[in-house]
Amino acid sequence: MPDDVILFDVRDGLAHVTLNRPARLNAVDPAAIARWQDLAHEIADRDDIGAVLFDANGRAFCAGGDVLAMSALASDGDEPAGEIVRRLADRIHDGHRTLRESTKPIVAAVQGPVAGGGLGFMLVADVVITSDRATFASRYADIGLTPDCGVSTLLPEAVGVRRALELTLTSRTLTAAEALDWGLVAEVVAPDALDARARAVASAWLAGPTSAFGQTKRLMRSGLGRPFQEALDDEARTIGASIETPYARRAVAAFARSASSR
Repeated sequence: MPDDVILFDVRDGLAHVTLNRPARLNAVDPAAIARWQDLAHEIADRDDIGAVLFDANGRAFCAGGDVLAMSALASDGDEPAGEIVRRLADRIHDGHRTLRESTKPIVAAVQGPVAGGGLGFMLVADVVITSDRATFASRYADIGLTPDCGVSTLLPEAVGVRRALELTLTSRTLTAAEALDWGLVAEVVAPDALDARARAVASAWLAGPTSAFGQTKRLMRSGLGRPFQEALDDEARTIGASIETPYARRAVAAFARSASSR
């Protein structure tokens, strides 16, 4: 499996993941899908990773699945196209679920257009910073396909069901400013400031109570689809563990000293 379709590097606790098929607008082919799945599990399992920076090379962030590559794969053998696409979607989804459920906060730096399943790849990130040149579209309806890559869950979670339906049932394309207004992204910056801003977010996670940030992500991501009492019990266990960490002990002690001197 080639490792140049998605670049990966870990330095000082920061995992840097870069989509690297710029000639295909970073649409994922079978090799990129396999690489994505493997990297997701590696990131989730490695104790030396505290945060993730997710970006892409070229003019586009991600155009979703490489439809041409998948069509060619279907025409080369006897397996039905639907079964091939379903199996590839399962691998993408396993990677998405693994990263979403991990305790590693992810910031995405989106430099250009995002379309189709690319929305799902982008929304796996916990914070999305985008260039003012980026655009956002579904395009599923244009080619008679239904959402994949987690879009049917991640998009309405980000913008609400009504707006998610508008984006997926029409040919509408959002500007970066509109995406910010919709709540699809967290911040819009100039193109030459994008990398530095995203790295600043990741650096703040690594410089602070990294474990607490990771557990906060886990609580927020998992709390939406479970009973309230189960979420409350998880919160109680997690805050009980976090207050015993060295960082929290120092911070709480400093807060107590400051409060007593007022």
